[in-house]
Amino acid sequence: MKNSFFFGLLFFVGFSALAQIRGVVKDSIDGKPVPYVTISVENENFGTTSEENGEFKIHVSDKSKKLVFSALGFERKTVSISDVSEVRLKPTALQLDEVVISKRFETQKKEIGEPENAILETFDKAPRIDIKFFPYDPSYKKTRYLKQVVLVTDSKINDATFKIHFYSVDANGYPGEELLEKDFIVAVDKGVSKTKFNVSKFNLIMPKTGLFVGFEKLLIDKNSVEKMVMNYNTNEALPVTTYYPFMLYNNVKRNFQFVFIGGKWIRKSNPDQNNPADKIRIYEPAITIILTN
Repeated sequence: MKNSFFFGLLFFVGFSALAQIRGVVKDSIDGKPVPYVTISVENENFGTTSEENGEFKIHVSDKSKKLVFSALGFERKTVSISDVSEVRLKPTALQLDEVVISKRFETQKKEIGEPENAILETFDKAPRIDIKFFPYDPSYKKTRYLKQVVLVTDSKINDATFKIHFYSVDANGYPGEELLEKDFIVAVDKGVSKTKFNVSKFNLIMPKTGLFVGFEKLLIDKNSVEKMVMNYNTNEALPVTTYYPFMLYNNVKRNFQFVFIGGKWIRKSNPDQNNPADKIRIYEPAITIILTN
C-alpha cells in the first residue's frame, strides 16, 4: 500500500510561503451555517471543505485567486479571496418533477462494476472527488433501481465522514447534473472495509446514458490525523496532516479520465499525439452498485 508521506512532506516544505485564509459559509436566506461545502481554488487542483459550523480555512500562495463554493441545494458561487470572510450561498429554487413511485419487488439483484483484478491500492489521492463510470446495459431493464452503493475504504479513525455523489452523463460524455437534491453524507469505521450504503430512499433509476458515482473526501477537522515527520533538509520534525478515509483503487486501462479541478471537470486522455486513441492507465475507485427490481 502507498501513503501520502512524500506528498505531505513536499507540501509542508512550501507551506511557510502560503497565507492562511479563514471564512464562514452561510445560507443567504436564514443565515444558518452551511456544512461540508466543497471549496476549490479556481483552476487549481487544491481546496478544502467547510466544517459543520460552516467555518473553513485554506492556505493559498496568491491572494489574487478566487475560490469556488459548491454544495447541493445551493447555487455555485465564485468569490475573490479578499471577500471570503463571510460567504452567503443562495438556495436553489427546486422545480420538482412529479415523482411516480413504482411498486418494487426486490426479488432480484445485480451487482455491477466489480474491480477488474484483485489488486487494490490505497493512498491519499488528488483530486478530492474521484468518480467511476457505470455504462448502461439492456440487461439492467429487469433490475433498474439503485439499491446500494458499495465502497472499499481504509481509515485510521472511526466515523470517517465523506460524500457520495451520483452524476448523470451530459451531452459531451462528462459528469453532468447531480441526481440527488441534497448531499449524501456517510461514514465508515476504522480499518479496511467494504461498506454497503442503502440508496433505495432516493428512488434512483439506472439512466440509459450511464451513471457516474463519486467519492468526495471531506477535509474537516474530525477526519484529520496529525503526525510528526522528519524533514531531512532541516533535520526538524514537522507536523503533517492526513485526512481519512482513504479510498481503495484499482489500476485499469481507460480511454480517458475525468479530474475535478478548480470546481469543474477536466477530461484527461493520452497525451501522445501519435497515438491519442490509446488507452491510459488510471486509478479507478473501488466502487460497485447493486441494482434491484
